[in-house]
Amino acid sequence: MAWSAAWSAGAPTIDLRVLRARGPLAAALCCASVAASRLWSSTPFRPIFASISASASPTAVKKEAVQTEKAPAALGPYSQAIKVNNLVFVSGVLGLVPETGKFVSNNIEEQTEQVLKNMGEILKASGATYASVVKTTIMLADLQDFKKVNEIYAKYFPSPAPARSTYQVAALPMNARIEIECIATL
Repeated sequence: MAWSAAWSAGAPTIDLRVLRARGPLAAALCCASVAASRLWSSTPFRPIFASISASASPTAVKKEAVQTEKAPAALGPYSQAIKVNNLVFVSGVLGLVPETGKFVSNNIEEQTEQVLKNMGEILKASGATYASVVKTTIMLADLQDFKKVNEIYAKYFPSPAPARSTYQVAALPMNARIEIECIATL
């Protein structure tokens, strides 16, 4: 990670891209830089350029693919889930039966049950559970199915329920009726 502040005629410019990757460290450096800037601006001495640098190894973030035969295989070049440090990102899950690769049925209730069972297997393979899910995103082929999905969904997630977004989409892979993705903690 590189972070720098440059002073040109006394006005600091800060590269904030680092805040996304290293928020606490970048915030501390930013505060130190602002304090130094105020100190320098109160004295007749003004540096033309000042720089603070810190390094973090790219290997500090451990990224690991999660794969289980108890859930349908990925339909493309992606992983069923990815573990990064203490988080699990589960890819969109469909209501496919793992052994056949076909939908359990065309019924929204049965597809929802199968999606959540498949998601549970992926969570288990990663070391997480439904209780550790903090965010879900539901994509529906028809938003009229919202109430039916909620009734089944509520059985899988204990209180407090995860944060959630639900959208009607133009189409889902293989003409699925529902797809759910989630983020969980380890």
